[in-house]
Amino acid sequence: VQLVESGGGLVQAGDSLRLSCAASGRSFSVSVMGWFRQAPGKEREFVAAVTWGGSITYYAEAVEGRFTISRDDAKNTLYLQMNSLKPEDTARYYCAADRENRRTYTRSHYYIRGTYDYWGQGTLVTVSS
Repeated sequence: VQLVESGGGLVQAGDSLRLSCAASGRSFSVSVMGWFRQAPGKEREFVAAVTWGGSITYYAEAVEGRFTISRDDAKNTLYLQMNSLKPEDTARYYCAADRENRRTYTRSHYYIRGTYDYWGQGTLVTVSS
């Protein structure tokens, strides 16, 4: 199983970026998927998650209203549309996936790293002021 992120780069504050995560090795169409990020010297933190079927999404407070998570199960791909980027969004962004199928969790579980079994290598996003 492999998750490969792409779409990161250097942008200015206020710009937009769209991250992609291409999954291979198995289908994640009925698995929870999410995005985390890690800034230099900080812990990896939750950004967003989407349930299987794409019906429910969760966001960290810091990105609510600016970021949108979505999935294209036909392409086995996860996306993160990031608008109105801020310097504090600078981090390496990681795609993550649950190995279980059709699992439904309490809200808090979507926010924790332990829910996710597969991780990509990350893509770097740098936002200049």
